[in-house]
Amino acid sequence: QGKQKKARKYAVMKRMISLRDERLKEKDRAKPPVKKKEDPSAIKEREVPQHPSCLFFQYNTQLGPPYHILVDTNFINFSIKAKLDLVQSMMDCLYAKCIPCITDCVMGEIEKLGQKYRVALRIAKDPRFERLPCMHKGTYADDCLVQRVTQHKCYIVATVDKELKRRIRKIPGVPIMYISRHR
Repeated sequence: QGKQKKARKYAVMKRMISLRDERLKEKDRAKPPVKKKEDPSAIKEREVPQHPSCLFFQYNTQLGPPYHILVDTNFINFSIKAKLDLVQSMMDCLYAKCIPCITDCVMGEIEKLGQKYRVALRIAKDPRFERLPCMHKGTYADDCLVQRVTQHKCYIVATVDKELKRRIRKIPGVPIMYISRHR
């Protein structure tokens, strides 16, 4: 006869004694939380973000033709896959002059992608693109774009990244440009 196999117990934890247990000495015991009584006459404060004055009835008055468009890394890559001329397709979309802007963080991100994305790097170094210097530390492009758009509401953000689009939609008055169905 063989040896009986013992079933393994999963998620077994050592039992810990509660800090409020009576077996502990008085000085080691945790004190019960003291509830404060709210004063009904006190003014209740809530922090509500103030919308900038450029948003008149939720319409951003700082946006106007020559549109400044912040371009993300994946927007350039998807435009290459869809065989779109970036500046021309932006003008076709908005029916006005467009100035694509590219930050140092996005440029660094494209350079880090290496040899496979050399076409994207060549497009990003186009003289029609306006370069925006970054003063912050770190090279995470999404945070950089969100921070820049929050400070200045004069940009349209061009991205295909779902996570970045979700973050930008929370900021009122910032339009998003993206590629779908090869346009």
